Amino acid sequence: MNIQPKPAEPLILSGRDVTAVLGPTNTGKTHLAIERMVAHESGVIGLPLRLLAREVYARVCEKIGSAKVALVTGEEKIQPPGAKYFVCTVEATPRETDAAFVALDEVQLAGDLERGHIFTDRILHLRGRQETLLLGAATMQGILQKLLRGISVVTRPRLSHLAYAGSKKLTRLPRRTAIVAFSADEVYAIAELIRRQQGGAAVVLGALSPRTRNAQVALYQSGDVDYLIATDAIGMGLN
Repeated sequence: MNIQPKPAEPLILSGRDVTAVLGPTNTGKTHLAIERMVAHESGVIGLPLRLLAREVYARVCEKIGSAKVALVTGEEKIQPPGAKYFVCTVEATPRETDAAFVALDEVQLAGDLERGHIFTDRILHLRGRQETLLLGAATMQGILQKLLRGISVVTRPRLSHLAYAGSKKLTRLPRRTAIVAFSADEVYAIAELIRRQQGGAAVVLGALSPRTRNAQVALYQSGDVDYLIATDAIGMGLN
């Protein structure tokens, strides 16, 4: 007797009260999530980078005060007793919450070989009582609509013009330039070249401690140095 295995049933969950906000970088998705979160009585936002979580934490604190805001990442925990709003890396978000609002940023990382299972789990299970936003690339629209029946999809256009400017020599780049490299060795080598030829440069990569990383970003943002050399992680929503 030849018994064929029964095909697995597709996983389809309810997308009620879930909105996917999709589009390229620089479309204001994270800004929208912050505005929506502070409009609720409580909220959780999950972000792909520790540095981005720190940036969003600072922005939320400016809006409503640090006593109401917690920062939870794999490296840092700032958790005031009365915190109502939690800014986390996605890995540090709870699997369930009673918060009124939930947002997950860069949900296309569900396809990442190393981190994808965490993003997928939170996409499927983490919900706000009143509102849930899933932020990410437009490539996620089809799969989110298949997984979450009834999900609302909003697409947003890029707010600025992005164009290829052609090849440039590292020593002739204009001031206020961010340079992206793809390994720690490249980051340090380029930074050394820039420092010799142009003066100061800040360096940002995941291996740095939170204090050092934040201090390097502050150097660039304040104008004390004109060049920032970082890994490609800064492409995920970091301003």
